[in-house]
Amino acid sequence: MEPVYFTFILMLAILLGFELISKVPATLHTPLMSGSNAISGITLVGAVTSAGAGSDLIATILGTSAVIFAAINVVGGYLVTDRMLGMFKKKESANDK
Repeated sequence: MEPVYFTFILMLAILLGFELISKVPATLHTPLMSGSNAISGITLVGAVTSAGAGSDLIATILGTSAVIFAAINVVGGYLVTDRMLGMFKKKESANDK
């Protein structure tokens, strides 16, 4: 495929992603974050497969960097999700202790 088509697909994905995410109500952000973490986990599996294929040096380097970035995304996403869910827990008052 020509680079023009790749650029068109990238711009279309950016526009569609922005439009979809901007329409999500605030109450659904936590489930959406959990779902995106699951997708990032799938990306992590694909990156490990790509890094371990050993076909080319550039493929190994790109696969390794994809593993690093996907792992950061998964861990960070779960930390943010945990923090958001923590906001819904009841706080202990001084009388409950």
